[in-house]
Amino acid sequence: MALRLTGRLARRTAAPGDRCPIDRTLRVVGNRSAFLLLREVFYGTTRFDDLVRLTGLSEAVAAKRLKELLDHGLLTRTPYRVEGQRTRHEYVLTDAGRDLLPVLLALAQWGREHVAPRTGPVPHHEDCGAEVSVTFCCAQGHHVSQDDLYIHA
Repeated sequence: MALRLTGRLARRTAAPGDRCPIDRTLRVVGNRSAFLLLREVFYGTTRFDDLVRLTGLSEAVAAKRLKELLDHGLLTRTPYRVEGQRTRHEYVLTDAGRDLLPVLLALAQWGREHVAPRTGPVPHHEDCGAEVSVTFCCAQGHHVSQDDLYIHA
């Protein structure tokens, strides 16, 4: 199964480069360390030392990736101060950062199905307890199979 392309996309003769939304997205979050940091912030971790510890990244790598995520508007920093210590900053998701949740959940879902079957945390619906999966849905609310997708430009 491949995505069907229509319009200009069906007639392309060169790589789309930065006109491609996948390319543009990967330039922002296309590395393991960025996704691990985002995972931890989604799990509620906000402090630098905790992010380093829970991701296993070095302080230098974590600092560089966090700066990139801040620069791209996925995270924001808010000050906090523990009594007797200097002011530090917590990392908090922005709306743009929160919009990446389906991407992270889709990666986790794929990993549970193809890399490490039946391992790892699974998201559940708080109201009924059922497992949640990432699926395709059109703007009209219809569930869409992969065979019914096309991309038009």
